[in-house]
Amino acid sequence: MDSGIFSSEAYPRVSSRCSSTMSDGMLSLDPVVVAVIVAMALATIIAKVGGLWLLSKIEVSDRLKAGLSVLPGAIVIAILGPELVSEGPAEWAGAGVTVLVMWKTENILLTLCVGVGAVALFRLLL
Repeated sequence: MDSGIFSSEAYPRVSSRCSSTMSDGMLSLDPVVVAVIVAMALATIIAKVGGLWLLSKIEVSDRLKAGLSVLPGAIVIAILGPELVSEGPAEWAGAGVTVLVMWKTENILLTLCVGVGAVALFRLLL
């Protein structure tokens, strides 16, 4: 039996909640897991609808528009910045390729795919 840190013996309560089983061709899910997923979906919907509602009730200045327009990029940098600092040359090279592709194409989907592929390739090679 596997007794690593990710084994079911190491976390028996988590393992029982996260596992799904097939019985008679039917997938059985833990009701708590389903409830958490539904709660997260509702929270996301409420946040998005609430934000749109709030913005429809206030006058949006040019300064606020400018701030909101750069917010997605700031969030990406806030998430990826610490990751890049703590990782090695493969991630830095992948980030460089990603920036170059975005600068040349301005295609977000292409940039995402190339960036993931570049990091995987550089991890393999470096």
